[in-house]
Amino acid sequence: MWRELAPVGRHPDSGGYRRYAWSAADLECRAWFRAQAEARGLTYETDRNGNQWAWLGDPLAGDAVVTGSHLDSVPDGGAFDGPLGVVSSFAALDELRSRGVVFTRPLAVTNFGDEEGARFGLACVGSRLAAGQLTVADAHRLRDADGIALPAAMESAGYDPDTIGPDPERLARIGAFVELHVEQGRALDLTGDPVGIASAIWPHGRWRFDFRGEANHAGTTRLVDRRDPMLTYAETVLAARREAELTGALATFGKIAVEPNGVNAIPSLVRGWLDSRAADQATLDAVVTGIERAAREYADRAGIDLDVVRESFTPVVEFEHALRDELAKILEGSGDTGRPVPVLGTGAGHDAGILSASVPTAMLFVRNPTGISHSPAEHAAEDDCVAGVRALADVLEGLACS
Repeated sequence: MWRELAPVGRHPDSGGYRRYAWSAADLECRAWFRAQAEARGLTYETDRNGNQWAWLGDPLAGDAVVTGSHLDSVPDGGAFDGPLGVVSSFAALDELRSRGVVFTRPLAVTNFGDEEGARFGLACVGSRLAAGQLTVADAHRLRDADGIALPAAMESAGYDPDTIGPDPERLARIGAFVELHVEQGRALDLTGDPVGIASAIWPHGRWRFDFRGEANHAGTTRLVDRRDPMLTYAETVLAARREAELTGALATFGKIAVEPNGVNAIPSLVRGWLDSRAADQATLDAVVTGIERAAREYADRAGIDLDVVRESFTPVVEFEHALRDELAKILEGSGDTGRPVPVLGTGAGHDAGILSASVPTAMLFVRNPTGISHSPAEHAAEDDCVAGVRALADVLEGLACS
């Protein structure tokens, strides 16, 4: 499975993946998912929001155990973020069948669409729509860098955009959702454990900072006569690092747009996107407030106009304690080390976090030896991936089998 999926959407120059929602690469990933489902005799379906499902047992029976993740990527992303969870889900099902277990609850593998938000700027679109956390009107307003609206992109890919919207009936039939994911950090590498359990997802959000100055000639305008928003933006980036260090939070300006974007032109507009995350809401509020305050001070001094818009926000997600504890009990009972399974917090968002408001959810992490993620250098050792499959199979057996 890994060899089949690995080339899809991989860019020849960067070595990273460009599997953007509803693109040709995404459609190839979706075709791969359907082929895996049909090869196993599973019932395949696509829901009203374009999320894919592969069912063992009756999808309408209720109290189903669902596992899976996503197949799309960030720009030049790594091979493991998302796909490891989907591949491991199919592999775990194969493992359970080889054990000869008897399933007492329906089981499904899923691929949620547009988790990364790389094309339309909003993460977890498929799961947000299903959970009613993204309105149809707001979804229709989403546009990519070329001005293509989400409904148009779906329609060009052969999906009906008129059906999108909340899907409470489907979510009501899910008794538990377990998502396996490569760890996006080095906690497991530091403890020496191949697999861990998620405790919570930190609150996080994205803010757009628009710095507006005055376009002018780079070769003729005196330094003292310039209203250059790039300088204010640069000072704000440094302020974000300082505020993050002071509060123990994370703050990153990772995306920028410049107008008129000429080598010999002073910008009229610098638009930067801030991603910030923290272990609790108070800390997140403190770091973002500090960054905005510093940005406004710099802008006022330089005669730059500044607008700050919060584009998305996800509050802290505490995974259901009862399900999390059940996973820990299952894995400790099936392991040979006698050690408790590590329980980790994470600053990364996931579909499991979105669904947690509607469905009991839990997550497993597989060790990432470098901690690098959202990069072609993202990696997990084969032995650890196999350990993840076995752990997921154990969990699914404990939840869905007699």
